[in-house]
Formats: sequence, structure tokens, C-alpha cells
Amino acid sequence: MKEDFSVVFKYIRSFAKGLKWLYLLTILAMMAGLIWLNYYGRLPKFYGSGNQWQNDFISSYLLYSLPFAAAYFLQGLFYNGNGYLKNKWLLLMLLFAPAIFALRVNFTLHIPLVKKIFQGDELLFWLKCTNWLIRAVFVILIVCFIALRNKMANVYSIKGLTNSKAYLLLIALMLPLIVIAGTQPSFLHTYPRAQVIAPLDIPFKPLRYLLFELSYAFDFISIEFFFRGFLIVTFIRICGMRCIIPAACFYCCIHFGKPMGEAISSFWGGMLLGIISYHTKNVWGGILVHIGVAMLMELTGSLAHVL
Repeated sequence: MKEDFSVVFKYIRSFAKGLKWLYLLTILAMMAGLIWLNYYGRLPKFYGSGNQWQNDFISSYLLYSLPFAAAYFLQGLFYNGNGYLKNKWLLLMLLFAPAIFALRVNFTLHIPLVKKIFQGDELLFWLKCTNWLIRAVFVILIVCFIALRNKMANVYSIKGLTNSKAYLLLIALMLPLIVIAGTQPSFLHTYPRAQVIAPLDIPFKPLRYLLFELSYAFDFISIEFFFRGFLIVTFIRICGMRCIIPAACFYCCIHFGKPMGEAISSFWGGMLLGIISYHTKNVWGGILVHIGVAMLMELTGSLAHVL
């Protein structure tokens, strides 16, 4: 186990050697400002002449795209040899990638069909589950299509994970932080996510909890395919290790609305998972860590509400 985990430290040291620390400090200042605006100030939202869906989509797109693109363009001030910023595919993806995720967050095409099939509390339950499932499938199909289109069929390492010990240790190391978070009102207000089932008048509740958690877990597969597969592994061929911090900025922004501690830690977690996927060219370790941590948060929240 010690040997396996030392490999992760080796990855981190390799990343640190090529890092311009003034660049990292600039990024941290930018993200701290965004986090402050989101939780203590007023993060601007787009209010146009379109309908609510269009306004929500544009607001999400701006939130994701501006720090993501800024993190790339700031590299022009701190690094030499940044010709990749002139790469047409990279510039297109800087515009297109945030649009994919903004569409995913605001995807509603399935909702009319679900409303035709279910009513009342059944509708509330299936809307929760299908929102995760449909949106996850949407993202996975899009990023896999892009990979195949660019002749990178093996980019998501379908062969699977060959060694899980280091990843399991990462999950174990997160446990004390999750337990501490479980004492905070903001955490307990959000977790467990499955607490929304308790007031619903639906049969077979134990089975419903299981279906809910499976749907919730499946969503993290799409998150890893997008952030550690698409934004890391497919960007490596253009800008190498410098794709990691911009992806972490983007990843942090999708956590706005969750407890502030989770949003802050998501930047560092996104950077760590990005470093690992950069070296392994594999998203499955990140999937294991992400689902493991999420399920521990669910368990911690459940126990805290009971005790």
C-alpha cells in the first residue's frame, strides 16, 4: 500500500516541479474572489430578453467559461512556450466545453415525458433519478463522440483500473475531513442527498433509496469522463500538464451552491485527480475516488441526522 501511494506523491512532485508558483497564486486569488462573490457577495447572473431556460444556460456558461478560459490565457503571462494558445482546436474547446456542461446542468428535454408517466410523489422521485441519469448519459455520449472524432478511442481507458489500492487510501484519508464536515449545519442541510425521499409517499422505500443512490453515483461517472477524461486526457496532446489547473477552476465552479467548504476543497481535489489522470491516462481511479467520497458523505450525513 505504501508503495502504491508513493506513486501518487511522485505524480504530485512531478507536477510541482513544472509549476509557476506566481501563476498558482494568481489563480487562487481569482477563485477566492469568485467563491467570496458566490457565498458572501452577489455573483452576477445573466438576465436577458430570452426565457428563463436561456438565462439560466447563459449564466451557467459564463460562470464556467470565464475562469476556465482565464486560467489558460493567464499562462501566457507566466510561461514560455505557450504556443498552444494559438491552437484552433484548443480555442474551440475553450468555447465549447463550458457549453456542454451548461447544457447538461440545464437539460430538461426528458422532463415532459417523465411528467406524462408519473404523478405526485412518484413524479418527484423519478425526476430526481432521471435528472442524474439522463444528464450523465448526455455528457458521456458527447465527450466520447469528441474522442472518437479526434481518433482518441482509448482516451478513457476502457481496459479499466489495474490497481485500486492507492485510490482506496485516498478515500480513507478523506474520511476525517468528511466526519468534521458532518458536524456543520451547511453540510447537513445538503447531505444526505437521499433525505428528499423521506417525506415522499411512495412504496418500497428501501429499494427507492438504493435506486436514488445508484443514480446519484452514476452521475459521477459522467463528471469524471468530462473533467478528467475530456478536459485532461484529451488536452494533454496540446498543452501537456498545463491543462490541469484550468480544469480544476472549472470543476470548482460547478460546486457553487453546495457548502462552501466543499467548493473550496473541490479545487484541490480536482487538481489532485487531474494530476493522477494526467499520469495514468485513466479516468477510472477518479471515478472510484469520487463515488467513494460521495457515498461516505451520504453515510456521514445519514448518521448525523440519526444520532
